[in-house]
Amino acid sequence: MKNEKTQLNIGYIPLLDAVAILWAKHKGFFERVGLDVTLVKEASWASLRDRLAFGILDGAHCLSAMLPASQAGTDQVGIPFKTALVLSQNSAFISLSQKLCYELEIHTTDSAVQTAEKLVSSFNHKPIRLAQVFGHSLHHYCLREWLALADSTLAKKIKLLTLPPPYMVEAISSGLIDGFCVGEPWNTQGEVLGKSQIVASGLDVVPSVADKVLAVTAEWAKRYPETLLTLGTALRLAQQDIEQLEDFSELWQMLIHYEIVQFSCSPDTHVERYHAIVNIIKNYVTHSAAPKLSDFVWLTNQMNQWDQLGLTETEVQQISQACII
Repeated sequence: MKNEKTQLNIGYIPLLDAVAILWAKHKGFFERVGLDVTLVKEASWASLRDRLAFGILDGAHCLSAMLPASQAGTDQVGIPFKTALVLSQNSAFISLSQKLCYELEIHTTDSAVQTAEKLVSSFNHKPIRLAQVFGHSLHHYCLREWLALADSTLAKKIKLLTLPPPYMVEAISSGLIDGFCVGEPWNTQGEVLGKSQIVASGLDVVPSVADKVLAVTAEWAKRYPETLLTLGTALRLAQQDIEQLEDFSELWQMLIHYEIVQFSCSPDTHVERYHAIVNIIKNYVTHSAAPKLSDFVWLTNQMNQWDQLGLTETEVQQISQACII
């Protein structure tokens, strides 16, 4: 069957795990399957959500937790999103300002429990401002679960700021915030610039569940099923191509072009960090797959817990299943 629609607008946020979408455009995989795709860089997750919901975007690089929120109607929009492809698994990190790490004697060898305990101990002396990328995100839940390792009451009560990923390092540099939870490469950028220090990995705190997905509205999926299949094919071709790369120089230049990598890093400069980022990208494409119900059950339970929605187990299952095409 032919694609019902060939001209598509696909939204993304500047993060490493948008790499398959960017590479598919860069290397012509969309064109190979008969799609004319325009990439749209969004300023924030809120703008991406709204523009996807109201049809300005056909599809988007999307936070996995946005899907159960849209299905449950807790996102102030109420237009349900679905996915058929996971773009990344949990790859978030928690970073604090280097100044705060020095004051609290936080070391790179400390465990997630130790860093949480040291931070919580400082709340009695001065307020600490932490930022998440969006209210409905793995990053939000990761921050609260991390704080809960030391103080479950504080984890529930603390007010978290919300900032788009590209603004995290700027915010910590200016003193607006003391720490954040975000995906790469923003944690690495903060360290390279001497502004922040990674104090915990998301995997130290929460399971390896879907982080970003390719999302469309339920109505769009129903209206353009063949186009959705073709879109998924193009992205899988891009993922397979990245997986087979031996020389990452072209891909690295693409990341610089799209202003995802904004710091000096190469096989010759900050070498260890360069290879760490390359390995993260390889992990994205190696572990991309169809979405799992168990991932969305976990995400929905987290939303239920921290937003105190009072959902039953049956409702959690129904919402989670509705997220998957």
